[in-house]
Amino acid sequence: MPLLTLDNLQFSIGPRTILDHVGLTIEKGEKYAIIGRNGAGKSTLLKIIAGLIRPDDGQVRLAPGATVAYLQQDPQADYDQSVYHVVASGLGDVQALLTQYHDLISDPEKPGAMDALAELQHQLEAQDGWSAGQRVDEVITRLNLNPDAIVSHLSGGERRRVLLGRALVQQPDLLLLDEPTNHLDIAGIEWLEELVRSFSGAVLFITHDRAFLKALAGGIIEIDRGHLTTWPGDYDNYLRRLAERENAEAQENARFDKTLAQEEIWIRQGIKARRTRNEGRVRNLEKMRAERAARREKAGSINLSVQAGQSSGKIIAEFEQVSLQFENKPIVRDLTTTIMRGDRIGLVGPNGVGKSTLIKLILGELEPDSGSIKRGSRQNVAYFDQHRAQLNPQWTALENLCDGGDRLEVGGRNVHGLGYLQQFLFTPERARSKTESLSGGERNRLLLAKLFAQPANLLVLDEPTNDLDLETLEVLEQALSDFDGTLLLVSHDRAFLDNVVTSLLVFEGQGRIVDVPGGYQDYLREKRSRNRSENARATAKSTPKKTAKKTPPSKKLSYKLQQELESIPIKIEQLEAEQLTLSETISQPDFYQQPAEQIQASLARASEIEDELNQLLERWAELESSFTDH
Repeated sequence: MPLLTLDNLQFSIGPRTILDHVGLTIEKGEKYAIIGRNGAGKSTLLKIIAGLIRPDDGQVRLAPGATVAYLQQDPQADYDQSVYHVVASGLGDVQALLTQYHDLISDPEKPGAMDALAELQHQLEAQDGWSAGQRVDEVITRLNLNPDAIVSHLSGGERRRVLLGRALVQQPDLLLLDEPTNHLDIAGIEWLEELVRSFSGAVLFITHDRAFLKALAGGIIEIDRGHLTTWPGDYDNYLRRLAERENAEAQENARFDKTLAQEEIWIRQGIKARRTRNEGRVRNLEKMRAERAARREKAGSINLSVQAGQSSGKIIAEFEQVSLQFENKPIVRDLTTTIMRGDRIGLVGPNGVGKSTLIKLILGELEPDSGSIKRGSRQNVAYFDQHRAQLNPQWTALENLCDGGDRLEVGGRNVHGLGYLQQFLFTPERARSKTESLSGGERNRLLLAKLFAQPANLLVLDEPTNDLDLETLEVLEQALSDFDGTLLLVSHDRAFLDNVVTSLLVFEGQGRIVDVPGGYQDYLREKRSRNRSENARATAKSTPKKTAKKTPPSKKLSYKLQQELESIPIKIEQLEAEQLTLSETISQPDFYQQPAEQIQASLARASEIEDELNQLLERWAELESSFTDH
């Protein structure tokens, strides 16, 4: 029996049909990504499955006894309870025992605490509560949360991580995740990837993170103009099949429209047509008219372009041995770097590490404790705030765009806000809706519209990709590629970083910031190479020196050995690149659906690469040791 069945599901909001008598079947263990434009109905579908919304028609059937856990896109989490209590609340009966135990451990001096702890330990052992407690502790740690913090006192992003934790510890039969990577740093996203990959239940998830999508989706569920289509295979296969379908659909529509036009000419031939009129042909024309009227055309593409400001000075900011700390905690330590006009720099690091602080140093909103910063001239800054603080939730989208009015200046022209918002896929109805009623994706598009209307030569974007649909994300990438100013981008979206920036400033802890050319995958390769080099040097230093031979040692390596030593890092980099590609292939959900000989060949090559890397490291250590001895 299927785990989940949707039968003839219908749902509308006013005159707009969101789901038009759709069907879906999900089996145990399947992992599907739900994609579609903002407002297509992705979140609505998950809410219907979770039982939070009743469909207008049709049925949602779960297998008997099946459990569901759901993380909403914008969850309400105004709990006056600790993080530990809320996360553990997903565990059912054992939750009360765990929270009592956690509270007593936090206050062991409380009268009677030791006796109570002993009794709780006995009950937890009887119900296998320790393994559940271990899950709670791991999830809280991985999500970088304080277990004793009161949830209602946390930021919106932290509250969302709390509810993600609660969904994960439940280990349900069906896990529903709506934008689970929002407000997670890259380390947290990679941990979540591994957790979802190893999760034995079924998963339906919505995400704008293409790396996350490609790593986990064994199939795609597309919502488009009220229809739901299931595509087997990974995201790349979906994109190929989608292009084929859209091409075929366009050709069929063109043929249909040509035939309809010919029939309309025939019906208007007047007296002559009436003498030879075929009633069946007339009825067929009426049917074609109705079919053409019912055809729901795909919405146009979003139009994103940044209004270019005057050219800034050649140097944006020049750092020389800059250091800054808060409460004896190093945020930036001995940073020397130069940001030039036209640079496209990504800022990468864990949440709370100091990326926003570094931006304030660059823009002159903060001064360092030591070192010097030389800042450039003629900088017109446009700032995208991930918390959307620039938007008044009580104003309409139009009022937010036009600062309370209905017109604005764009490119030196005074234009009506409604027309401008249409380029960002806002209908007049949505443009006149209060901002608090807009979806997360719509609010992001509104902020982008407001941001890109003003002339700028320095863009500062703090997590601009959250809640955007994949199509809008790709258009945003293109707009940023066309922007000839300077870009500072804070993002945890690995694919977006790879496609947009040309260098990274990476926070590696304790105030250390490294400047790395390229995108995130380039940084990973550089970091692995750096770690291998450090390990090789450590191995070389710890290798016991051999007894001196009778012949006097040469002062340096021979030419041949010197060439070999210099070639080893290059070979290691090539093998690591092959290893990364192969690792990504093996991690794909459909990898083990290939013929057995292909699977074995890939696994064998992965093992060979590891052996070759170890041999190269040993040889590197040996040559460097010889070079040191000489």
